[in-house]
Order: sequence, then C-alpha cells, then structure tokens
Amino acid sequence: MNNKITVWFLALSCIWFTSCHKKHLSKGTTRPTIDSSFVVKDSSKTDSMVANSIAPVTVKEVAFDYLLTKSKFSFRSSTQDFDNTNVNIRIKKDSLIWLSVTGVGFEVARGLITPDSIVFVDKFHKEYFVFTYAQLSKQYNFDLNFKLLQSIIIGNLPFAPAAESKYYKENEFVVLHQENTRIVLDNYIDEKNLKLQKLKAVEVPTKNTFVLNYEDFRDVSGSLFPFGSLINLDVQSQKDKQFYQTMMRIKHNKVELTGKNPGFPFSIPSSYTRKR
Repeated sequence: MNNKITVWFLALSCIWFTSCHKKHLSKGTTRPTIDSSFVVKDSSKTDSMVANSIAPVTVKEVAFDYLLTKSKFSFRSSTQDFDNTNVNIRIKKDSLIWLSVTGVGFEVARGLITPDSIVFVDKFHKEYFVFTYAQLSKQYNFDLNFKLLQSIIIGNLPFAPAAESKYYKENEFVVLHQENTRIVLDNYIDEKNLKLQKLKAVEVPTKNTFVLNYEDFRDVSGSLFPFGSLINLDVQSQKDKQFYQTMMRIKHNKVELTGKNPGFPFSIPSSYTRKR
C-alpha cells in the first residue's frame, strides 16, 4: 500500500472537483459561489426543473469549533486497492485540518492542512512534503481551497447558492442546481431533515463526473452528521482518452464536536528528508 496516497485522500477527492472551478473559487475567507452565467445543455432536464421548481430551502449545516473523528479509509483505482486504513482527523474550523494515518500499531504518516499550505510527514520513509495551494494549482491545473475541503469532510454545501440558483423537486429530494459554462452541479437535499445527501458534478467539455454520497447520518451534539461518505470519480485520461474510475470511502467510527482545543501536534524531525 502506498501510504502517501492514503494521507492525500482528502485532496484527491477534490482535485478534479476543484479543477472545474479554477476561475471561480475565492481564496479569501468567504465560501466560494458558483458563477451564475447559466447555459442550457439538456432541454429535457431544464423542462423538468421548470415544471418541478420550488422555493429555496436552507440546508442544515454542521456548526462546530473543533471536530474530531476516528475513521476508516478505503481507496480503489486502476493502480491502487486498499481497505480500512485507520485515519484520525481533527479540524479547527476554518483554520486547520490535521490527519494521522496508522498502520499495525504505529503511526505511518501525519498531515497538516491550513488555509495557506499542505504539509505531510511520511514516517515510514522518513520524508516530508510541503505544498502551497499555488504550487498545487500550477502542477495539477486545479485550485484547491481549504474551505472546500472542510465542507466536503463535514457534509456542508461546498458552494454557497447564488440568487440565480435553481431549486426543484426530485423524488424525496430538493435539488439545488448550480451551473456555469464548465460545470453542472446538483446538490441533493433530503426534504425531511434538510441535510445534504449527495453531490453530483459533471464537467461539460469532458463529461468527467464526481459523485459524493453521504450516508449513515447520526446525531452528534444536536447536529446530524454523515458517518459514511462514498466518492466516485469517472475521469478521462489525458494520455489515452479512456475513462477511469476511482472509488474512495470513509467511515467514521467516532465523531466529536467540541469547544475545547484537542491539540494539533505536528513536527518534522531534523533527520527527515524534504522531498518537495
């Protein structure tokens, strides 16, 4: 198993998703919004949206100061396949995302994500990596945003609705539809509990698809929190133009929302080699 990929599961789940919004993501302190330059691409869907349109709803989001999880992470692609890797996550709202990856009885890697940079320490190989968002944007042609990562972990809307956003009814869901010239994004909101249940994003030029399903909602300190997340990516390779599927799943064994700082211990031994 490649431990580096395990540490990067949060970033990997967003690489394609954020690349579609490079011109629209804000790097400030406010949550980004989808550009409102709507275009029609599927007349049958547009007709259905009009026929079933409803008034806007307010999604019930998770409010917290600090969040802690004990989780299992699984990853499957054409080149990687591993199940139930232990990952502990700690978040200070809008400030820090801390990750610890453990193997059989010992920690193999630790990561620290801030609004300015992403650092992870590979304890197995005694190496460490430091990235800025600007470097990642240039290397992978995407714009990674701290608030987007945070929203995806906790099940909040990744993009705030604009005045022009469309709401319509589909089965038991209220769908928040956001669209611009590069992406079509549907947010499926349970009409009973008003929680985000599913995200589906399709990049218009390539048909690359990102689907995120939240499941196993449980009460945590008065908020419904998804204890399971399943991400499916269907992305066209730039080399051979074939579509390849990637699956990522995270299951939380324990989630805690607290007002007390749990600590975010992070250091890099002087003997470790910087690889980036």
